[in-house]
Amino acid sequence: MADPSSYRPRPGEIPDSPGVYRFRDEHRRVIYVGKAKSLRQRLASYFQDLANLHPRTRTMVTTAASVEWTVVSTEVEALQLEYSWIKEYDPRFNVKYRDDKSYPYLAVTMNEEFPRVQVMRGHKKKGVRYFGPYGHAWAIRDTVDLLLRVFPVRTCSAGVFKNAARTGRPCLLGYIGKCSAPCVERISPDDHWDLADEFCDFMTGRTGTYLRRLERQMAVAAEEMEYERAARLRDDIGALKKAMEKSAVVLADATDADLIAVAEDELEAAVQIFHVRGGRVRGQRGWVTDKVEEITTGALVEHALQQLYGEETGDAVPKEVLVPALPDPVEPVQQWLTERRGSGVSLRIPQRGDKKALMETVQRNAQQALVLHKTKRASDLTTRSRALEEIADALGLDSAPLRVECYDISHLQGDDVVASMVVFEDGLARKSEYRRFQIKGFAGQDDVRSMHEVITRRFRRYLAEKEQTGEWVDGEDGEDGADGAEANGGRRLTEGPALKDDDGRPKRFAYPPQLVVVDGGQPQVAAAQRALDELGIDDIAVCGLAKRLEEVWLPREDDPVVLPRTSEGLYLLQRVRDEAHRFAITYQRAKRAKRFRSSPLDDVPGLGETRKQALIKHFGSVKKLRSATIDQICEVPGIGRKTAETVAAALARATPAAPAVNTATGEIMDDEDGAPETTADAPGEPVTAGTPDERRGQER
Repeated sequence: MADPSSYRPRPGEIPDSPGVYRFRDEHRRVIYVGKAKSLRQRLASYFQDLANLHPRTRTMVTTAASVEWTVVSTEVEALQLEYSWIKEYDPRFNVKYRDDKSYPYLAVTMNEEFPRVQVMRGHKKKGVRYFGPYGHAWAIRDTVDLLLRVFPVRTCSAGVFKNAARTGRPCLLGYIGKCSAPCVERISPDDHWDLADEFCDFMTGRTGTYLRRLERQMAVAAEEMEYERAARLRDDIGALKKAMEKSAVVLADATDADLIAVAEDELEAAVQIFHVRGGRVRGQRGWVTDKVEEITTGALVEHALQQLYGEETGDAVPKEVLVPALPDPVEPVQQWLTERRGSGVSLRIPQRGDKKALMETVQRNAQQALVLHKTKRASDLTTRSRALEEIADALGLDSAPLRVECYDISHLQGDDVVASMVVFEDGLARKSEYRRFQIKGFAGQDDVRSMHEVITRRFRRYLAEKEQTGEWVDGEDGEDGADGAEANGGRRLTEGPALKDDDGRPKRFAYPPQLVVVDGGQPQVAAAQRALDELGIDDIAVCGLAKRLEEVWLPREDDPVVLPRTSEGLYLLQRVRDEAHRFAITYQRAKRAKRFRSSPLDDVPGLGETRKQALIKHFGSVKKLRSATIDQICEVPGIGRKTAETVAAALARATPAAPAVNTATGEIMDDEDGAPETTADAPGEPVTAGTPDERRGQER
């Protein structure tokens, strides 16, 4: 625990101007980002008597080891910079709203030649118009099914669309009138785009125009005694009205607004947002956050606005945003929202009428969300704390291991040997910290040597970053370099000046665990401990969890520690071990599949995917291509003589495959029978003896 006075800036160093500040811990990791109208006044508030600080603020300043700041011109710039840094550094002490689910949106891909209506989740894409979010995907599909009668926009996937265009026959929706069938040119691209644009207009709330137009067309058809057409238009009007009824009118003046409500206590806060478009509730979402600092309701609202509109522009930011409390000061936030929208945005507290009544409804939803979250989380927090305490007691640790790393080795009969590292912090998986390794120090199957290599490489990186005696440079040695993990993008460590990555971004291996868990028994544990001893690391505990009897092994101990089967500590160790195994075997299978999909044609310089497919299509198989002459290869469109010579030379160097054998009949499968070649250089997976279950059992 650091003393804030040890890194307090000298008097007069801090400027009296707007800016953004960052607190860093001893590992140079950014743990808090804040903005201020006056940096001098704001930072001075942190360096006072610790007894006067909020408990969470006190924890933050004692965890920090330094503070730095950046001066900006205006408070709006400070707001923008604070948002971008919070997104980039993910500081642990900042307010971060957590979605309890991935909300589905109704999306229209206006960036395609033939726009498609579909359900989308996750990050928003440029050129796609979104409506929602909705509580359930089925609600979107029900709405779309009704609207396709009037707006028969394409809803099929790219594969279905291409297949229909190839065969000249539309899908079922095209036959029943719920798709205009652009795949078979029943409608031109421009007309279909206009149809999708009308669909979007209706979804934004401009419904009256289309209803009145359909009613006029129905009246004209009835007068002309085209009763079938009039009946169809009547059904279309009914479908539109039914779709509109799914979202009740809440504001009679067809207002476009977002309503944000906050329910909070001393430790947590829940935020609920209602999206109102055309006077109707078109979407709803909710967030929950820990209050890791002393913060007002207005500040919570400001953070919610940042998360809600930080990536939005144009009409995605409504003209009116109704909130329970205004940020202080409100002008920079309102100006920022105006810049995001491109026109004026009103940020205010509703005082009376329908908007105040609707705000009360949103507030009740927020209160219920907070109660539900606390009900779910209370047992989780208690259980995780008890599990960590049980592990500390069983292993004789001084304190609960808040960061646990687990390692597992995976291979298939000694081939494609890989390892995984998973991280749990405070009993929860931290997937952004997961890493995976290729075993390159030796060939063959040896779990003990593999574990020693992985632990050595991981903690050699930790020491290098801790002591800042190396520099990251681009390497050429594959997925994880000569001495690192694949997640590092093929970078290796060389001697040099201080680390370049010194701006607080999460480093790859900078933060040590309190406990290392290995998947295995006494030999694997001994290998891991030996690796740490060789590196001079003596402050990290090691244990292993053996699968057979779920025994916990400690270094230099002849007998295992047996935790009760009902122990929460054992259950947590099992979860960590199983997650490491899942992550390792997923990587191993991916590498094996990639190896089997490889081909000798992959090594031909200048031969792209299109020409490779043309060669295989022309000759039928790699075996027939290998036996072809250069003149025959030149007959393939796009293949010149020089390329043909290169292809022939590459195939001549590749070793032909042994014939695959059908283990059920003993039949030799040749290319003539449609079996693919199965060398290490050719696509396909060898046919091996045994049932599928037996082959899966050979995986480690």
